[in-house]
Amino acid sequence: MKKILVTGGCGYVGARLSRHLAENGHSVTVFDRHGPAPGSQWSALMNNVVCGDIRDAGLVAELAAEEFDAAVHLVSLDHQDSEKYDPDLVSSTSVMPTWNLLNNFANNGRLKRFVYFSTIHVYGRFPKKTITEEYSPAPQTVYGLTHYMSENICNYFNAKSSIGCLNVRLSNSYGSPVFDENNCWWLVINDLCRLVFSEGQMKLLSDGSPQRDFIHMSDVCRAVEFLIEAPGDYSTHNTFHVASGKTRSILQIAHIIKDVYGERFGRTASIVLPDHSISDVPEPIEQSDKFHFDTSKMSALGYRNETDLRTGIGEMFDYLSRR
Repeated sequence: MKKILVTGGCGYVGARLSRHLAENGHSVTVFDRHGPAPGSQWSALMNNVVCGDIRDAGLVAELAAEEFDAAVHLVSLDHQDSEKYDPDLVSSTSVMPTWNLLNNFANNGRLKRFVYFSTIHVYGRFPKKTITEEYSPAPQTVYGLTHYMSENICNYFNAKSSIGCLNVRLSNSYGSPVFDENNCWWLVINDLCRLVFSEGQMKLLSDGSPQRDFIHMSDVCRAVEFLIEAPGDYSTHNTFHVASGKTRSILQIAHIIKDVYGERFGRTASIVLPDHSISDVPEPIEQSDKFHFDTSKMSALGYRNETDLRTGIGEMFDYLSRR
């Protein structure tokens, strides 16, 4: 059992991760600006839930003074908020807390592992080829830039302190939320599953050609737990893709969702394109070139994803059926 701090632990990814870690025997302390509803089953699993502002340097210092074995830092503004707010607010929320946490943990000298949740958006525009963690980042958005800045803070403390600081570059996650209010319905698979479940059809906003790498939340959680526990020297190679390693078009995803929906509910769904035509097959877009996120670094450590796309989509329909 490890004592683990999860910042942003009530958010979409954080709540799933905190639950996963607690259910696997770890003592989890959650820090978030909003707490869950009193008496929830999720809360009962946690060792402690601390509500506060990550910009409060004094509160961050108090958190870091506790004896944690590992910390997972998930707090950042989302894509839209990162672009619309002034630089001081963006920096104070998405960058400085990474420094404050690591500086305090380094001074205390007790933390062994720090996992920073980054994103593939640090790459900016990437070519349709295999992309390893060594591919040079060139952020094109404030969201990507702030994550890359925090990655470099982690790299600094990884080199200068006794903390093993790891950067996790997440691709596109999907899966059911812990809390109904979690902001997860802008995610492609979640949104399409909800659409077809409620309306019996999916209206695409494009021709379906955009490409994504999708990974289910259960595998995201397993990968992070694996990195918390995995022994090894990460002094130089401390950045990892958490991804499926499989690239699909949005149109292909829609057809897989259509198939799972039909198998699950015995009804035929339709996929409506922007010109109001109905898509019957995902060709010929599927013949186009694809990018590919290389996941061999995680594989070399012994990690394997377990949730295939059809199973993950089924989990979404299970959640929607319970609501």
